[in-house]
Amino acid sequence: MEDASSRRFPVANLPSSSLPGDAVAIHRAVTFTLCLCFAAAGSAACEKESEPRSLAPSVATSAAEAGGMDKLIRAAQKEGRLNTITLLRHWANYGGLIDGFEKKYGIKVIVDDANGDSQDEINAIKRYRGQERAPDVIDVGNPFAQSAARQGLLATYRVTAYDQIATNQKDPQARWYHDYGGYMSIGCDAARVKSCPLTFADLLKPQYKGMVALNGGDPTTAESAFAGVYAAALANGGSFNDIQPGLDFFGKLVRAGNYNPGNPVPASIARGDTPISINWDFLNLQHVDALRSKGVDWKVSIPFDSSFSQYYAQAINKDAPHPAAARLWEEYLASPEGQNLRLAYYARPVLMDSMKKNGTLDKRLAAKLPTVEGRPSFPSETQLDKAQRVVDNKWRDAVS
Repeated sequence: MEDASSRRFPVANLPSSSLPGDAVAIHRAVTFTLCLCFAAAGSAACEKESEPRSLAPSVATSAAEAGGMDKLIRAAQKEGRLNTITLLRHWANYGGLIDGFEKKYGIKVIVDDANGDSQDEINAIKRYRGQERAPDVIDVGNPFAQSAARQGLLATYRVTAYDQIATNQKDPQARWYHDYGGYMSIGCDAARVKSCPLTFADLLKPQYKGMVALNGGDPTTAESAFAGVYAAALANGGSFNDIQPGLDFFGKLVRAGNYNPGNPVPASIARGDTPISINWDFLNLQHVDALRSKGVDWKVSIPFDSSFSQYYAQAINKDAPHPAAARLWEEYLASPEGQNLRLAYYARPVLMDSMKKNGTLDKRLAAKLPTVEGRPSFPSETQLDKAQRVVDNKWRDAVS
């Protein structure tokens, strides 16, 4: 006698027209069930085949490639450490960002050479390559980011908000992108200076003898000083293509006896050593708060004969000893939380416009920024590279 079980699958293969009565209904039901089973099995197989493989954080070019944010976070927490360099706590609120990152993810942030400059950061990547102490991430001026990218020192990584960053504020290969910035400004101790300067032209007046300091001092190594020279160029007939008038201006400042080689940090300002400072507005504005308790009436103006804006670039060391933590740090900086923490110290977040649109911008903090007319324009990579070469070759002669 034929076993009934042996007829189950053959029945499903018979054409329904050959089956009598209720057998047709049974055939359709069995066929439908089998189709669902095979479809489900096929779907699972397809999903398994199409599911992207997670890449190691050291080569992942996005959080998605690393398996998603949750997996990236776990990998970073397993590393347990992030190496940074030249991050002063008062600079664009790195103190708040470091504290926030450590609290949120339980990852220790190490800061090496806090008082260094952009060139020191690039040198450290080369010097400590392959070592545990090598910097995982850098924060450098635009020319230095482009130089590091050309030298093959940086990893490609697109933060989640990469597409929201303006085209002229990121590398098309995502080896670096701007995170925050500001405008060149003039700070002045109104208690020691009878009439504070409002323009670059004012700085040449005899009444400011020995008073005018440039933050960072050396524009061949410090982005803030380089920006000061660029701003002076724009105020004196120069352009993004011609930074020479900026060098000429500082030469005049030296010859007039007005140039002060000191570093205009709050301590030197409070002592009266550097009563006038050419500096980023986000740093000069911080000095207002920091110096008030010391009896210093610090005034800040963006010179109306030169409106020069620049942003600082974030990048990941291609050979970062903690690649997952490095990528998570960049995600944190570009998140609404990180960008609003910049605002708390008067730095302008690179995502400010998109955050206005999506409602994540802290409007109270944004309202404290000084008003600047028009939209900022930025020199191109070619213009920056040319300007940096001119400054590198001629700065010392200009101010000797």
